[in-house]
Amino acid sequence: MSASRRVSAVRNTLVVMLGTLGSRLLGLLRQLIINRFDTHVTDAFNIASSIPNLFRELLAEGALVNSFIPVYKGLDEAEKRRFASAFMGALLGVNLVLLALGVWAAPWLVQLFVVVNSTTVDLSLATTMTRLMMPFLMLISLSAVAMGLLNADEHFRESSFAPIAFNIVSIVMLLALPDTAFWLAISWTVGGLAQFLVQLPALRRYGLLPTPRLGWHPKLGRVLALMAPFALTTGSRQFLNLFVRRLLSTFPQGTLTGYSNAETVFQMIMGLFVVSPALALYPRLSALGNERDWPGFRDLTLRALRTITFVAAPMSALLVVLAPYAISVFSLSDTNTGKFEAGSAILTTWALAIVPWGINTFLLRTFYARQETRWPVVVSATSFLCEVGLYYVLTPRLGLYGFGVASSTMGVVTLVVLTSLYHRALGFPFAALGQHLARVVPMAAVAGAAALLVTRVLPAPGSPLAGVLGGALGGGVGLAVYLALAVALRVGEVDTLVKRFRR
Repeated sequence: MSASRRVSAVRNTLVVMLGTLGSRLLGLLRQLIINRFDTHVTDAFNIASSIPNLFRELLAEGALVNSFIPVYKGLDEAEKRRFASAFMGALLGVNLVLLALGVWAAPWLVQLFVVVNSTTVDLSLATTMTRLMMPFLMLISLSAVAMGLLNADEHFRESSFAPIAFNIVSIVMLLALPDTAFWLAISWTVGGLAQFLVQLPALRRYGLLPTPRLGWHPKLGRVLALMAPFALTTGSRQFLNLFVRRLLSTFPQGTLTGYSNAETVFQMIMGLFVVSPALALYPRLSALGNERDWPGFRDLTLRALRTITFVAAPMSALLVVLAPYAISVFSLSDTNTGKFEAGSAILTTWALAIVPWGINTFLLRTFYARQETRWPVVVSATSFLCEVGLYYVLTPRLGLYGFGVASSTMGVVTLVVLTSLYHRALGFPFAALGQHLARVVPMAAVAGAAALLVTRVLPAPGSPLAGVLGGALGGGVGLAVYLALAVALRVGEVDTLVKRFRR
């Protein structure tokens, strides 16, 4: 890769990371505000928000980005515009049908996520909130089209900061309007509208704004061919989410909200340190794949995985130790302690999955960038289904800790399979990545031990103040120890990151 391309890749990665950081921090604030609501409202909200998310990964971020960009990148400028217009029209048509079906079938859809005779979730309230939130699917799909168009031409600033608009609008509405289930659901839908609208000026400025039209384009068939196997992966993942919600509904009230709190923290770490660089580098991977520049492709893969694991490893170790403190920030006025206990237990073991699933997240994109979908889709779908089986086996024995243990176990198994498949096709740099991990993982373990020592003198977790103190002091000391070890051992990523931030 040329020096100019490397500088561009660095700049894109930092832009995406900054946008993700702002989005995740605001998302954390939004989740804090949601925790002010009564637990029976937040439990119903977590079921209701799962309904549009059944299709979100298929029609929005996941399948769209992974199937649209490689096809779009291979067209000339005139054909790109025609293809984007046809794609937008088809997506709108599908979303309108799903919107109508979702509103009509809301009572039955809610029951899919809750065990029979469950007393944890208010089914009537969850049904009403589902109907109010179904338009979110269409809005987030339109936002994903805009994001895909901008990212494909490597304009990352507006698309990276679009989720910030979602969070800002939602937060303002939650603070300004009454604390009712109605406005909680509406704030989610209006936030999705804001995420789409904020990208329109950039689409116009770069001449990328498509005019939706009904009609067939030859390349739609290629996108559908790429999306079809991805649908298997998405279906398996959503089956996993459905099973998780049903299983959580058997636990005491507040467990669903605790799971959502843990998920917010986990996704913030994954989004900032894993998804951001993967998203920023995906168009470059797609270009290298189209050019069949496999040495450059392998080089970019290794450099990305070294960077991802360098930052993910300490986050994982620190979160294992500090999970109760991280969850404590959500302990506001609600006297229900079930959500704190549930969130702490789930996040403690879930944190172990950050490194393996961080690697897997990027590796999966390397297959889609080469328009190779069969094996990664089969592996992903099998992994999700096996994870469901592990939940069934481990949760009765380990309680809520079983969720994280199952996810971590399947993350490692999936990692082994994906790296083997990559190696068979292109040759995977096992030795180079293994040597890197042999250094950063022990360093991360020492950082976690340092944070654990700090918690011995901190207040017990369970209140927002204790959460802030634990995160700031424990996390700060742990990161300082990790960086000191990295400098002492001359880990190359330290100098690389410093140079990148200077650039």
